[in-house]
Amino acid sequence: YNVRILVIFMFVCAHPARWSLSTAKPISLWERCWCRTSISNVPMRSIRELRFLQTPNCPFQVIAKLKSNKEVCISTETKWLQQYLKNALNKVKNAKKEQQAN
Repeated sequence: YNVRILVIFMFVCAHPARWSLSTAKPISLWERCWCRTSISNVPMRSIRELRFLQTPNCPFQVIAKLKSNKEVCISTETKWLQQYLKNALNKVKNAKKEQQAN
């Protein structure tokens, strides 16, 4: 669970221009999850943008905007996504180490 929070924090800090309130849900839908189903066979090369959502009462959600402008939810068990998140966490850890060294 702490890893999920760290990934979301890292993403928001690394890409503040991509994160906007325009993607926020209306209050009446706040308790609903964006991703009711997810798929695991989306090739990484077909993705234009990734969004990470952690909302109350919902599992960690990954929404991909495809090059065709279609949005799909990707399973967190997808191998390339797990590697992507692992690399992103390592990048944040290395950046923190460099900051502390300076």
